[in-house]
Amino acid sequence: MSFFAALLLSFFMGDVLWWLLAHRRLRTRAARIAAALWAAAMLGGFGLIIGGRFAGGGWEDSLPRPALSAVFVWHLLVLPAWLVWELAKLPVRLLRRNPPVAEAGGLSRREFLSFAPAVIVSSSAMAAETQLEEFRVRRLTVPVVGLPQALDGLTIAHVSDLHVGRFTRGAVLDRMVRATNELEPDLTLLTGDLINFALRDLETGIDFVRELRARHGVFFCEGNHDLIESPAEFRRRVLRAELPFLRGEAETLTIRGATVQVLGLPWSHGDGAHAHAIASLDSQRRGDAFPILLGHHPHAFDFAKDFPLMLAGHTHGGQLMLNEQLGCGPAFFRYWSGLYRRDGRALVVSNGIGNWFPVRIGAPAEIVHITLKHVA
Repeated sequence: MSFFAALLLSFFMGDVLWWLLAHRRLRTRAARIAAALWAAAMLGGFGLIIGGRFAGGGWEDSLPRPALSAVFVWHLLVLPAWLVWELAKLPVRLLRRNPPVAEAGGLSRREFLSFAPAVIVSSSAMAAETQLEEFRVRRLTVPVVGLPQALDGLTIAHVSDLHVGRFTRGAVLDRMVRATNELEPDLTLLTGDLINFALRDLETGIDFVRELRARHGVFFCEGNHDLIESPAEFRRRVLRAELPFLRGEAETLTIRGATVQVLGLPWSHGDGAHAHAIASLDSQRRGDAFPILLGHHPHAFDFAKDFPLMLAGHTHGGQLMLNEQLGCGPAFFRYWSGLYRRDGRALVVSNGIGNWFPVRIGAPAEIVHITLKHVA
């Protein structure tokens, strides 16, 4: 069995297990019917998402966005947490000699805990409706060793992880374009995940890139979500649209009399792949040019030892963060949000402006406005 099939089976079994335990713990017929309806709704929504992706159609588009948010939060966050909680309690239950006595009247503690996950998911889905439309402009001054004096004060609008799709579409895209262009940057640079996964959304993503404006150019590299359905087809359509797409390529510019190279990494994952991708780009470097490296995965920074400045995304700022140092960001990534400096080099990691998952905590969606500062 493939990993993906095993993952799908685990989601299905988790839904069924929650329903069986809820049915066993709930005392009233109405409560049991409510639990069964919830489990059926979550399974049905999950089936629409997965079935549509296998069939090549957007079946999930038939779901209202709050319902789709609920399915995502349930299966990717709350249900796994609930299963861990139940497993953690299992030894205590096995050692307990006397089972808990059901309370007379009212909602028992066991019944409340059975419904708590559904309440959390419903609340999260409602909160996501406003959150999915919000983003900020984050301003960073980035000291860069060896930056030519002529480029002191150069501005970059860093846009990453647009994820055009079910959670990022419509009027909010126009607001994102307008907010980016109002910064009047020297360069607008995008670091991957233009679409969430579906190639049917690519035309919208292409239109988004075409509407961006910058004094000296707009450039972007690919991300992992861009390649989910078909890497070859994504690249073919982007190139056919004549977009400024850099995949293992470099674009040379003259800005304020200084030579600048913007280089884009192909999507890679794992230290060996990052090292290989960087080595492939090194042959395109011009000794007289100041290089700006675009890469989707921030871990490539560890191997970009000859690049004074790198921009990346992919992490969504950690997505779920309790504070700046505690959450999914540091649990999964060496670099996850903001400015990092190492050996005289600088890395800027964007939280991303779009969403593949509907809830963010402590990691707001953003456009990053970068001002470069000369450091001798």
